[in-house]
Amino acid sequence: MSASQGQDQAPASGPAQAKGTPDGKAAGPFRQPKAVWAVAFACVISFMGIGLVDPILPALADSLHATPSQVSLLFSSYLIVTAVAMLIVGWVSSRIGAKRTLVTGLAIIVVFAALAGTTDSINGIVGFRAGWGLGNALFIATSLAVIVASASGGFGGAIILYETALGLGIAVGPLLGGELGAISWRGPFFGVAVLMAVALIATIALVPDLPRPARVTSPLAPLKALRHRGLLTMGIMALLYNWGFFTMLGYAPYPMELDAHRLGLVFTAWGLLVAAFSVFFAPRLQARFGTAPVLYANLLGLGIVMAVIAAGVDSPTTVVVAVIVSGAFIGINNTLTTQAVMLVSPVERPVASSAYGFLRFIGGGLAPYVAGKLADATDLSVPFYLGAATFVLAVPVLAGGHRLLREAETGTGEAAPVSPSLTPVGTAGPAPAGPRPVVVAVGAHDEAAAVVDGAARLARDTGSPLEVVHVRQTAVVEEQAVDTETGAEAEAAVTAHLDRLAALGVTATGQILTGVGDHAAAGRALARHAAEVGARTVAVGRSPRGPLIQFADGSFTSALTHAATCTVVLVDPGEEPRPLTARALAELRAEAG
Repeated sequence: MSASQGQDQAPASGPAQAKGTPDGKAAGPFRQPKAVWAVAFACVISFMGIGLVDPILPALADSLHATPSQVSLLFSSYLIVTAVAMLIVGWVSSRIGAKRTLVTGLAIIVVFAALAGTTDSINGIVGFRAGWGLGNALFIATSLAVIVASASGGFGGAIILYETALGLGIAVGPLLGGELGAISWRGPFFGVAVLMAVALIATIALVPDLPRPARVTSPLAPLKALRHRGLLTMGIMALLYNWGFFTMLGYAPYPMELDAHRLGLVFTAWGLLVAAFSVFFAPRLQARFGTAPVLYANLLGLGIVMAVIAAGVDSPTTVVVAVIVSGAFIGINNTLTTQAVMLVSPVERPVASSAYGFLRFIGGGLAPYVAGKLADATDLSVPFYLGAATFVLAVPVLAGGHRLLREAETGTGEAAPVSPSLTPVGTAGPAPAGPRPVVVAVGAHDEAAAVVDGAARLARDTGSPLEVVHVRQTAVVEEQAVDTETGAEAEAAVTAHLDRLAALGVTATGQILTGVGDHAAAGRALARHAAEVGARTVAVGRSPRGPLIQFADGSFTSALTHAATCTVVLVDPGEEPRPLTARALAELRAEAG
């Protein structure tokens, strides 16, 4: 999530909104426009679809006299169509705009979810789920971008709201599916149709039209992007992971031998772990051990869990416990796999997301079909053993791209000088040789100019050059990723300060850093850059973000202070800069709370 000096920045396609609230209080994640709430509600319903049908799978098989392998095609048709559609959603969105893409996706889901509830054959449901998959692709490819672009009070709050919607959807989906499924297997389908219809009306009424991209994305761009080794490697790893994941999701309900209501409770517990480990634990494990090591351990853990399900397939209790535990591993994997893709991808984020989505959904779509054939030909344990094998096989595939991932991860703090054509002559480019620079991080907020001025005084007093730095980040929420600002907006965040300093006779350089992840990841990126340029001091300002956002989204300042090899100082307007010690950080947290 795009951040610098712990401040929220302007969202892509929108004005600089990362400010405190009008009353001077820290911006809260839930103080958002109605447009954001409308899309967030639609996200809850969309994410419900992940586990909504699991509680009714046995009931569907009994009511429609279908085999488990036939019922598994509900997943295959849905995911394969989603996979293919991911190749064109970027092209569609760039032609008709994000809002129209979102509305089209919602309308398709409403229609095909309702039709699935009216049919009397398993083949009919499979076909209508395919149409549902098309709507799902259009929706998920644009929902995060629309929320970020529509947010106020800082995009960080919008991200927290999106994460909340994700967690609610994943957790409530199985619960609602179980409750409605206990009445009739048709209930979950009609329930989704009604709720999505409400979300559709709210989106049409409340979400404003958003600017279209400057250029149309080619429908072939995602396939061409797969020619890049890093993206292809991470995509294949995601394909293997999703093979195992959807094998479990599609077949685990049968050996549990539970009714729809109790199945709903099991998958609700599973969903809560998915959401919690995706949002809170994955970023912290990544910061401590690195992306690749955590993924290695996580994939092996999933392989073990799947092997336990396979070996204990005749014990419902064993399967129930193993499925719930798998939620922790799945939550971590969803987030870090997406981050790995975005780290190594040399193409635009939407194109990389489409290419990655195509491969991972293909894996998820083929797995239930193959699992059904294997179960019919052998016994129910074989698909789970195959799923365990795909998790383990993903480890050497990931290892094939380990070097690329490590280089990309350690290089996210690499700086790009601000274009000299956009700054006063002599103010841009590499920092001058000699004295160690004072680096000041800037974001779009009310007190940014005062923070830069304080850093300029510090640089003057120590005889150091001044470097103005801005972190341009990619927000990653589970399996979704979006740039929070354009390159031009990132440059503007720096050049505005350089122009103002030049008018005052102060010489400074400008740099833009890149990073993938939360605010803490941005802090570590700045710390790496400061070490590379031999900075004397890194100057930061107070964060306008509230304690809830800082807890969920990571603290830029804490991560910077812990990772920096030089002094980090807090610049308060009107006060002398002071070093940020562990005690000072604790005081800041107490004030924020």
